[in-house]
Order: sequence, then C-alpha cells, then structure tokens
Amino acid sequence: MNHPFNELLTRQLGNEFAASQQYIAIASWFDGQDLPRLAKHFYRQSLEERNHAMMMLQYMLDRGIKVEIPGIEPVRNDFGSAEEPLVLALAQEVEVTDQIKALFAAARAENDPLGEQFMLWFLKEQVEEVASMSTLLNVARRATNVFDVETFLARERVGDGGRSRSPVEDSGSPAPAGGAL
Repeated sequence: MNHPFNELLTRQLGNEFAASQQYIAIASWFDGQDLPRLAKHFYRQSLEERNHAMMMLQYMLDRGIKVEIPGIEPVRNDFGSAEEPLVLALAQEVEVTDQIKALFAAARAENDPLGEQFMLWFLKEQVEEVASMSTLLNVARRATNVFDVETFLARERVGDGGRSRSPVEDSGSPAPAGGAL
C-alpha cells in the first residue's frame, strides 16, 4: 500500500540530520572566526535538529513504520562573511517549514489523524525557527560589525521561545528516540 506520508517522513528524517550537520558546519566556522556566541547558538541549533530527527525516528518506531536512515549530501563549510551562514540558515528553516507543511498535508490526504497530530508540534516549532533566524539575520544586517551580533546574543535569548528548554521539558513535544541531548 502506498503511503506518501511515510515516504516523506523518511526523507524528512534525513533532512533533519542534514540540518544538524549544516548547523555544526556553521557553528565551527563561527568558532574559527572567534565568534563564540554565534558558534554556541549554532551548536545548540544542531542539537535541536538532531533531536527533531530522533523524535521522528521514535514516532516511526512507535507506529511500526519501516525505518531507513537516509544519507545526507555534503554541507557547506566555507563562508565569505558572517552574514552568509545566517542567510543559509534562514533559507534552510524556510525550506524545512515547506517540508513539514507537505508532511501535514500528506497525513491529512491519507486520513491519518495521528500523523497530522504529530506534525502539528513541528509546524509550531517552525514558526519559531523561521522567526528566530529572521531576527538574527536582521540584527546582523543592521549591525555596524559582527561583534554587535555577539553582544546581541549575549544579551538576548534567540530561539526556544525566548527561554532555554529541551524537548523533554516541553510536555507537548514528541519524545526523541534514545532521549534528548
């Protein structure tokens, strides 16, 4: 039986792992530029994307969906300015939002209320992700230098709804396979 939702979910598992790897590449680039706040932000983003993948993995296991971990394409490691990785991160979050919307639509088309319900948390999460990356990019574009962005990150909490939380602490989030990091 054909289940586009399951196929899209398997693909999204790979997309989430790819996003995690891309954020590690961005974080390490910022670390190499002696920008510790930006590096820390993206290391944290990488863990969040990894946890998203593990949530999807646990859901697949719980629903008896055959699990195949897809490989990922190489990530971008070099940037010409501090703005470039932020542009890439925002584009990545916009793309993930479209992918999550497609997953929700597929679940609805298959009359799969469990799939729809599972994707609702991710839809909410993507609103936050796009907003936080937009804010970070806007601050970088208005800054007179990249150290203003570092100061902003030291002063403000970007992402996580303005607070620090793990997926385990958010009672509405799906459980990640193996536990959240």
